[in-house]
Amino acid sequence: MKVLVTGGAGYIGSHTVLSLLENNYDVVVYDNLVNSSIESIDRVEKLAGKKVEFVEGDICNKDKLSQVFKQFKIDAVIHFAALKAVGESTQIPLSYYQNNVHGTVCLLEVMQQHKVHNFIFSSSATVYGEENDVPYVETMKLGTPSSPYGASKVMVERVLADLALSDPNFRGVSLRYFNPIGAHESGTIGEDPKGIPNNLLPYVAQVAVGKRDKLGIFGDDYPTKDGTCERDYLHVMDLAQGHVAALDWLNRHSEFSGVEAFNLGTGNGTSVFAIVKAFELAINKEIKFEVSPRRAGDLPAFWANANKANQQLNWQASRTLEKMMEDTWRWQSNNPNGYLA
Repeated sequence: MKVLVTGGAGYIGSHTVLSLLENNYDVVVYDNLVNSSIESIDRVEKLAGKKVEFVEGDICNKDKLSQVFKQFKIDAVIHFAALKAVGESTQIPLSYYQNNVHGTVCLLEVMQQHKVHNFIFSSSATVYGEENDVPYVETMKLGTPSSPYGASKVMVERVLADLALSDPNFRGVSLRYFNPIGAHESGTIGEDPKGIPNNLLPYVAQVAVGKRDKLGIFGDDYPTKDGTCERDYLHVMDLAQGHVAALDWLNRHSEFSGVEAFNLGTGNGTSVFAIVKAFELAINKEIKFEVSPRRAGDLPAFWANANKANQQLNWQASRTLEKMMEDTWRWQSNNPNGYLA
């Protein structure tokens, strides 16, 4: 089975490509390399001992996408290619809607033209918005997210639902995930943000390796156990295996049509202070930080109810918080400058 992975050179994409190869899927990666590095694919090939077909291109380029579908006999698509920084999305919202929404529509149109019906979408817990109570369950209505990034994910989920109503052949899975962290245990692939990291753990790791002076923690006065925000952190390799499990589920259920959503998370909330402490324990070193005012759009706490994925996809997040910290540090300390090292 040949799988097209858009955004496959990125953080989650590269780990998923590795998991696909390890599970005997053939992979074609399509990536514009705006927020990623081709080096990640080279390293994935070495780890798996298998070749990846790579095409550099933008998902808004329908002609180029169509060439990929013509050249390779694609059976399914896993769609990661998206801009993903919450803060940045409030500054350049049009870029987020252009890439994340219009780009996905372009991809779906090309899939229809080439009669490819299996689609796995990289969605997000942000689709639950601010209205829903935790833990989030898939039966909840889509919410109103606090950022254009979150709104773009909601829009795509609505596009998928409407497409499924119009096309009885369409088979979609929307994977709503929470906060992926960690790296492959080899330390050869991991998260390599360009510029200042938008996510907590890469920032912590860059402070630890000496690239950043100190960590800024946005608010310690939330109604949580220690006053800092709580999130559902899961290991990126557990998340990668969730995508393979979703593909396996589609393969097992040939009669299925429509769109099905699954939460991928641990079901536990972990605070910012707890993450910092766990990282300090893993590397036996203190992390310098300062508390600054709350950041707009941050919710106090949210986590997943992942029972549906456990039961239907036979998937569970099994790697511990300690493992997430150790693997992050192995990657960061081996690659202080990311893939440029």
